[in-house]
Amino acid sequence: MAERLDEQTMALRVAREFENGMVVNLGVGIPTLTSNYVPEGREVIFQSENGCLGYGRVAQTEAEQDFNLINAGGQFVIGNLGMCFFDHAESFSMIRGGHIDLCVLGGLQVSEKGDLANWLIPGREPGSIGGGMDLAFGAARLIVVMTHTTKENEPKVLKSCSYALTAPRCVDLVVTDIAVIEVTGNGLVLKETAPGWTAKEIQALTEPTLIIPPDLKVMSL
Repeated sequence: MAERLDEQTMALRVAREFENGMVVNLGVGIPTLTSNYVPEGREVIFQSENGCLGYGRVAQTEAEQDFNLINAGGQFVIGNLGMCFFDHAESFSMIRGGHIDLCVLGGLQVSEKGDLANWLIPGREPGSIGGGMDLAFGAARLIVVMTHTTKENEPKVLKSCSYALTAPRCVDLVVTDIAVIEVTGNGLVLKETAPGWTAKEIQALTEPTLIIPPDLKVMSL
């Protein structure tokens, strides 16, 4: 089998989904990296649940770091012109009020119906759901980015989630280190394969049966 995509490349692929003018919320982990890869010429307004709207990429040097300016993952970020700040209550009013166009979250499991589990691994209680439940329900569109399998090479795209759910039927697109999968009413559609991977190899690491369209593409990065 071919090599899997690294976290930066996965973030780059997710960022291709950003459209001009979108208000986007990024979860902790790989999702926060996507702010570094906004396509040239597009304005994306990042909203952070800790109370910031309009921040930019992750700070790359110590000189760029501002102790007062961090994203939800605790990373230092760059401020953009027009950026504003507010309290948690205002932040969640935005989220619960349906004002987030797109949310990107990490995942532990995704089911064929689009159920998401991303906050608790059995045996590792108590877990931390954070704002994930609100974001999964409140955002107009939800992308989950995660590795395709566990460290033991067990599938994370499943017929049914075995972990506690964050939210049911909320996922629209799954980007993994080997594939891009769309959740539809007819099932999971394999939209893209990572370079060097075949549909057959991806299916072998996916529990539900994938729908393979005639226009299946290799990821263009």
